[in-house]
Amino acid sequence: MTGSRITAVLGPTNTGKTHYAIERMLSYRTGVIGLPLRLLAREVYDRIVAVRGPGVVALITGEERIVPPRAAYWVCTVEAMPEGMGCDFLAIDEIQLCNDPERGHVFTDRLLNARGLHETLFLGAETMRDAISAIVPDVYFMRRERMSQLTYTGSKKISRMPARSAIVGFSVENVYAIAELLRRTKGGAAVVMGALSPRTRNAQVEMYQNGDVDYLVATDAIGMGLNLDISHVAFSSLTKFDGRRMRHLQPEELAQVAGRAGRHVENGTFGVTGEAPPLDEGVAQAICDHRFQPVKKLQWRNSRLQFGSVKRLIATLEERTDDFWLTRVRESDDLAALKALAMDSEVAARATDGPSVKLLWDVCRIPDFRGISKGEHASLLTHIYNDLHQLGHVSANWFGLQVRRIDRTDGDIDTLSKRLAYIRTWTYVAQRNGWLIDDSHWRDETRAVEDRLSDALHGALTQRFVDRRTSILLRRLKQKESLLADVNDKGEVTVEGEFVGRLAGFRFRMDKAGSPDEAKTLRQASVQALAPQFNLLADRFYNAPDPEIDFTEQGGLMWGDQAVGKLVKGDDPFKPGVEAFVDEEAGADVAAKVQRRLQHFIDRKIAAGFEPLIALKNDDTLTGSAKGFAFRMAEGFGIIPRGEVADDVKALDQDARGALRKHGVRFGQFTIFMPLLLKPAPTRLRLVLWSLNKELGEFPESPPPGLVTVLSSKDAVPGYYAMAGYRAAGERAIRIDMLERLADMLRDKDSRGGFEANPDMLSITGMTLEQFADLMSGLGYKAEKGEREKLKAVAAVADPVAETSGEAIASTDNARVETPDATTESGTETEVFYTFTWGSRAQRAPRPQSDNRSRGKAKPKGKVKPQAGGNKPQTYQAKPKREKQIDPDNPFAAALAGFKKD
Repeated sequence: MTGSRITAVLGPTNTGKTHYAIERMLSYRTGVIGLPLRLLAREVYDRIVAVRGPGVVALITGEERIVPPRAAYWVCTVEAMPEGMGCDFLAIDEIQLCNDPERGHVFTDRLLNARGLHETLFLGAETMRDAISAIVPDVYFMRRERMSQLTYTGSKKISRMPARSAIVGFSVENVYAIAELLRRTKGGAAVVMGALSPRTRNAQVEMYQNGDVDYLVATDAIGMGLNLDISHVAFSSLTKFDGRRMRHLQPEELAQVAGRAGRHVENGTFGVTGEAPPLDEGVAQAICDHRFQPVKKLQWRNSRLQFGSVKRLIATLEERTDDFWLTRVRESDDLAALKALAMDSEVAARATDGPSVKLLWDVCRIPDFRGISKGEHASLLTHIYNDLHQLGHVSANWFGLQVRRIDRTDGDIDTLSKRLAYIRTWTYVAQRNGWLIDDSHWRDETRAVEDRLSDALHGALTQRFVDRRTSILLRRLKQKESLLADVNDKGEVTVEGEFVGRLAGFRFRMDKAGSPDEAKTLRQASVQALAPQFNLLADRFYNAPDPEIDFTEQGGLMWGDQAVGKLVKGDDPFKPGVEAFVDEEAGADVAAKVQRRLQHFIDRKIAAGFEPLIALKNDDTLTGSAKGFAFRMAEGFGIIPRGEVADDVKALDQDARGALRKHGVRFGQFTIFMPLLLKPAPTRLRLVLWSLNKELGEFPESPPPGLVTVLSSKDAVPGYYAMAGYRAAGERAIRIDMLERLADMLRDKDSRGGFEANPDMLSITGMTLEQFADLMSGLGYKAEKGEREKLKAVAAVADPVAETSGEAIASTDNARVETPDATTESGTETEVFYTFTWGSRAQRAPRPQSDNRSRGKAKPKGKVKPQAGGNKPQTYQAKPKREKQIDPDNPFAAALAGFKKD
């Protein structure tokens, strides 16, 4: 594919190849990565989800399918990789598996055909260099060196195996026997095998990683990129059964597993144990130096299949190649199943056209997870195919019966393992689109059964192969105080079964002791027990996603319900410091790790919450007054009362205002602000940062979200309401964006002659008329209360002529507002109303009559003529007086300026 850069990243284990591929993929808009194991795919999926969130990451394996609507990054097993997606980036891990007798043809097909639009990576062993160079044009090679050294240490007895060791067996019986021996001599071991579900495997690994056990017994499944804290790898055998025969492991296969020893820059060792003979000196040195014979042949199977008939399909699957580097794969399980089903008369009668043959091939590709005889497996596939061909779906009753027969958690390890293998078959079928009616239900159902069996298997493995008490006691034998200590999932710390305190975050709170000596002893035992817990807890915390961490309105930092630190004032208001709450006994490394994680959290929180304001502050294209005003906005955390910057606003020309508006700055009548920063999350964060910058002893809390007005307090810290996104006015404070909406409604009102509130004004503020009057008074208006006869509803029907002239009887400016009514002695109903005038003038203009105000008409100056109805003429005359400065907060200051006399 033109335009796509193809790179082969080759090298031994522990070189960071997979990590490099993940980083490259996340630098693109879309990407797909193919991995050799379901367990590894799940591990990589979890890592990417922790960085980008579950909404953009998909996981596709034979038995698991998680595809969110906005999936951009696809983590798959190599067999399950979707084709023809057109992703920007594509990677295949462990590409040396092209030489694998069973699965190699799948990896070879990806090597030949899978490409990203912009970048393609093939990750694997150096042994693939010649083959890739020969069959992939224009490939670029990148060599990765191992981060740590690997050393051969010869043979060791299991009883003398160092802590943090993995012992590798190549059969279930061998693994179980070793785990049993470790339970008796070392307190126990975790068990990891490829046949385990991800849930069981993760639970076992967690037990090893957190120090419950110091030993891991595994099959060679750990060789495929699973990241574990292993210091030493010991082989209990150098031969394995490959599904057809017993054979000796090749040096490169041994190296793949031995390379799990030593993580990152920590050196590792490997050797043999049990009945395994010592490694040949040359083989051992080749593993240490990472020197192996190059791959000469790649397993291949024709992928351009023809579905005209079953016979034609088999022929294309068995097609040979003349390519020197490719060799036809031996008959695979799916091809053997296809030949077996083709012999069935009913299947042969159905598979007579292209779609039927393709469906048959899809059914034959169901893996034999159960490991039963070929005849039984073929019988199962026949039933599934006949259902799909005849009914269009697998019978729900039959499928449900198979699932229910497996859904049992009783039995020993072997029984549970078999059930887990069986449910994998039905999970695979449920993942196929359209094979079941209500397939989403069955996907959930089979996943739930697998989870229950996984938990039961983990429990059975732990019960059989782990003696927690012995494990802990053995670790205490070399200590002066050989006390048994433990920390449960609630943070409760016990020594010899007695409660001694609680772990709160990274601080230990010891229970009261009877004497100072007892307290010293308990503290020493507890700290010794907690030392590894602190480090593991710090690792989990450091890798915890941001949603698990939060800040309080008092500047505290929480991990779940545990306080782990607090914010402190920094040199820049937008870059506060962090003080971690970590016991001294936890060590400087733990404290530094917690502090770094908290700093990363708050930095990202501020960058996301104040993104528009930070962009405004850092905009180098702003100059002059606009640049200065941008800094004023940053100093005010995105909110400035207009009265505080009235002169600065006047100094801004139209270009400067336009540049600021492009950043979301709104020049309101009362406030200059950025509407995006009024949301609850930025408001909560703004108050914390402002309180830190002010060095307040107690931080004021943000108002409950969604309220237009809140009660105001005279004791509030100056500037609090602005930072909360409100403006105090009278007994209540109103949200600044709603205040600006109110100002828009008031703009065309006669604030000199007087006006009344309409229902829209009360609606946006959510106030009663009396509360609105108090608000207006707080904004600088005078509110004159009055009573009048309540007009009947029919009075609103105006004379057509009057309506045409814009003088309807019931003016919309004086629309009636719901108020408590009164009834006079004569039976006439009255209503309360308020007339509002701007309160900063020395003398207020008389309020016009509410029933004959003319909308939009200018008020006459000087003397006026008598009006209809016998009203006496009134005279408006300006008396000589000292000019009073107009209140800068008056939203109609410019209009009021027009009433000044020359």
